[in-house]
This record gives sequence, C-alpha cells and structure tokens, in this order.
Amino acid sequence: QVQLVESGGGLVQAGGSLRLSCAASGRTFSGYAMGWFRQTPGNEREFVAAISWRSSSTYSIDSMKGRFTISRDNAKNMVYLQMNSLKPEDTAVYYCAAAYNYKGSVYQATTYTSWGQGTQVTVSS
Repeated sequence: QVQLVESGGGLVQAGGSLRLSCAASGRTFSGYAMGWFRQTPGNEREFVAAISWRSSSTYSIDSMKGRFTISRDNAKNMVYLQMNSLKPEDTAVYYCAAAYNYKGSVYQATTYTSWGQGTQVTVSS
C-alpha cells in the first residue's frame, strides 16, 4: 500500500486560503484515485474532494465547489487541496486517502485503503 503524509494545515482567518499537500510513497502512485476527507470531533469523516489518477475526473460536493480545488502531480507523487474563502465551519482535521483499483464510490471513506495521519485546519471568525 501507499503511505501518505499530509501537510499545510494551520490557523487562518475566515476568508483566507490554505493549500494542503499530501505526499505519497511506498509504491507506484499510478492507478490510485486520491481523495480528501475531513473530520470534526464526534462526527464521521466527511468527503471533501477526489481526483482520478490521470486527473481526468474530479469530484466535489456543492458546498465546497468554487472554494476547494483538488489537483495532483503524479511525477512528484503529490496531491493538493487548494482551499479558498475559508469559513469557520471548515475547521476540521483533513485527511488524504488513496484508493487503488477501487470498485466503490469515491465519495465513501470505505472505498479508500490508505490514509494519512491528518492535518488540522482551524478557521477563526
């Protein structure tokens, strides 16, 4: 399996931006769909965005469209989440995840087989 390490989280004021990065290692990055999820205490992980391994398809949800953008650089084994116009309700631990040759939905956490340790994003009002 691929190992994932997130970075780029931190404290930002409402309306600000952050770019999260996810570095993959351990095996070839090719063939993996990649996703970002977030989680707040007491809640399940929430889908944020996903991208196919050739970047031909990206997935997001309506509440984040236009604010969050997922991208990847397969040559560098990196996945990114650009977050703009951040809101206090975006405060969460953000996780990077990988799914290889998956059969489920990219919107479901159970589809992913590798996870990073998470990076905290805190948006102050």
